[in-house]
Amino acid sequence: MPVTDFALPEKYRYLNGFGSYIETEAVEGALPVGQNSPQKPAYGLYAEKLSGTAFTAPRSENKQSWLYRIVPACSVSQFSPESEAASSPASSPTLRYLPDQFRWNPFAPPSKPTDFVDGMQQVAGAGDPTLKQGLGVFVYAANKSMDANTAFYSSDGDLLIVPQHGALDIRTELGWLLVRPLEICVIPRGVRYQVHLPQSPENHGQAEARGYCLELYQGHFQLPELGPIGSNGLANARDFQVPVAAFDDAEATYTIRTKMNHRLYHATQDHTPFDVVAWHGTFYPYKYDLGRFNVIGSISYDHPDPSIFTVLTAPSEHVGTAVADFVIFPPRWLVGENTFRPPWYHRNTMSEYMGLLAGAYDAKRAGAGGFVPGGASLHNTMSGHGPDGPSYEGARNEPQPQQPAKVGTGSCAFMFETCLMLGVTPWALEAKLGETGSATVLQQDYVTHSWGKLPRYWKRPEGGIKSHLL
Repeated sequence: MPVTDFALPEKYRYLNGFGSYIETEAVEGALPVGQNSPQKPAYGLYAEKLSGTAFTAPRSENKQSWLYRIVPACSVSQFSPESEAASSPASSPTLRYLPDQFRWNPFAPPSKPTDFVDGMQQVAGAGDPTLKQGLGVFVYAANKSMDANTAFYSSDGDLLIVPQHGALDIRTELGWLLVRPLEICVIPRGVRYQVHLPQSPENHGQAEARGYCLELYQGHFQLPELGPIGSNGLANARDFQVPVAAFDDAEATYTIRTKMNHRLYHATQDHTPFDVVAWHGTFYPYKYDLGRFNVIGSISYDHPDPSIFTVLTAPSEHVGTAVADFVIFPPRWLVGENTFRPPWYHRNTMSEYMGLLAGAYDAKRAGAGGFVPGGASLHNTMSGHGPDGPSYEGARNEPQPQQPAKVGTGSCAFMFETCLMLGVTPWALEAKLGETGSATVLQQDYVTHSWGKLPRYWKRPEGGIKSHLL
């Protein structure tokens, strides 16, 4: 801390700042000076505007970039739908809205060569990308890089990628990002990209990756307001990294794949999509090292609301309520006196999808049948949850006076939280642990295993009970 010690060294240059106005050029003089669309851009380039918000969006919310590229993105064949059986995003998901608590083991790795796009499966969601409302929750598992002459973009929303195992070497139109476990990245709606799987020490020489995604259909992520915290803390703007311009000028047949309203389509073009020589603006991909998060917490008593651990938020129209919050629980000190230190039992109007990136979470037992790295849980609107029995017992019986304790060393859990009720896909409910056998990834005994045998501490007072009657 405060920077993660990654097994795979960084290999790219970046520009820094969240929401900053960025300009970058791979060839000196490629960026026009004093205007956006000159009659003849330098080096025979085309000017192309990439808009993430309406042209007339308020200046504080406006997301636009100007790209200077060899061939515009419109030079592409007609798109054709892919088979609905090709992968889970290829058809509109059937969502089941259920009151139960859910927990999953890590989903099974692919049994055949599978890239990042085809390795994505939707677990839950709410809303409708055609109305630009709501979000989708995905997991991914890949064991091969995307084809060198293939690129993908989503028409449905901005994609937050949270790697759990294996690094992602992501080439975007606007430059390269190396995203390793305990880093996150956001790829905006419409930006074309490739995902490569580097061989790294974590992968033991194998190209494989697994993780989680949140696709935001509505608005864009921003940093949470700090209020009484002041001007610094949580995720600091300077720690977000933006790619510098990098391009090639290959003339070859490329396949462009896209997802629109959950369905996959493909087209072809006779040139590389990675031909942006220079760009400037506020709409771009970025990444962040979770090790740089400045944890804020109670230093006197009680456990604060988990909102104090928010890295990124996507606000709804109602002030103080989010369509999506990305929250992490990294290593931190607990010092509250006479305090039950883990999260309390609660029922929440917000829905909480939780995953574990590494180590063990302090409010859930680890190991087989527990909450393990690569696994996940979902506690939907008003679904009761909290520490499991052993975790509660351990925290309740901490000796007095309580001593400061560091929790989560070598661990990091996260949460996708939303004001929306989340539906669950049939795939998430029925997926098997392996190709043979009937055991599901969904832990069927999660509730009884966690809370089925909680002891009763209640002692009826000897002095009687006050009547509720007049």
